[in-house]
Amino acid sequence: MRLVQAQKLGSIDDYAMVEPPVPSPANGQVLIRVAACGMGYVDALVATGGYQVKPPVPFTPGHEISGVVERVGASVDNVRSGDRVMAYSFGGGLAEYVAVPAEMVERIPDCMTLPQAAVFRINYLTALHGLADRAQLRAGERMLVFGAAGGVGTAAVQIGRILGAEIVAAASTEEKRAFAKAQGAQQVIDTEPDGWRDRLKALCGGSGPTVVFDPVCGPLFEAAFRSQAWGGRHLVIGFAGGPIPKLSVNLALMKGSALVGVDVRQLQELEPVRTRDHVDRLLQWVGEGRLCPPVGKTFAFEDYAAAMTNGISGSGPGKAIVRISEDA
Repeated sequence: MRLVQAQKLGSIDDYAMVEPPVPSPANGQVLIRVAACGMGYVDALVATGGYQVKPPVPFTPGHEISGVVERVGASVDNVRSGDRVMAYSFGGGLAEYVAVPAEMVERIPDCMTLPQAAVFRINYLTALHGLADRAQLRAGERMLVFGAAGGVGTAAVQIGRILGAEIVAAASTEEKRAFAKAQGAQQVIDTEPDGWRDRLKALCGGSGPTVVFDPVCGPLFEAAFRSQAWGGRHLVIGFAGGPIPKLSVNLALMKGSALVGVDVRQLQELEPVRTRDHVDRLLQWVGEGRLCPPVGKTFAFEDYAAAMTNGISGSGPGKAIVRISEDA
């Protein structure tokens, strides 16, 4: 089989295609014939050593995959050979075959394509955990979503609508703002700092958002926190905007607001029951036609380096995939 691997982290150029044997599933593992691998900002950040948790080397990028179950190890009873599935692993996805713990594998609804399944689990689980658990979003509340055309931003827009929020989507280009509207945002706003707070206030009818969903934490971070309505919750999802910003803590007091962290990696490690409930709920919404994850740009397996570069850049709407096999 073929997979992408690096012996050290630091650059996309460190990666090369290698041909190890097909792995055998150990006890409690599922061997998947990979169809597609999601490749977004975090995937590329981990691959280049820029994430807060450094993976061991040699390392194969890609956290989310979709495909078909090839074989199962002993003690596996949630899936069987031939099932269409999605799976999560901290690396390993850019490969023709991957063995994954059974608890990280789910059958997907018939209406869900394999490319959609490869961009679904992490983004939509992050959004649901952030909005339902951390923000405790209530129907009728107004929510500002940064990076609203990206993978996790799109998930927040779609899930926010299901939960009854009024959504203002922030994005840097007209194309991305139109994309966010197509996903369900009622209002859109640019990210030009000059006069931004005034434009946001006007969109919010003179007030401000109660919830800020922020995977960017960029130049508008403090402006957004200052713009929250009383009792607001600013969700810190990630730092796609570059250097990590700082905030004067007196602002939390003055606004009666909270700065809340959302870490889906630790959610899966520390709260497996909650994770399972959320994933089941998300897949139910897919089966009911309430969620339809859009797929971003598609890359051939041989173009994995371009896919990682695209992930780091954040260009284009949606989360990209690498097409590993003809199944996708």
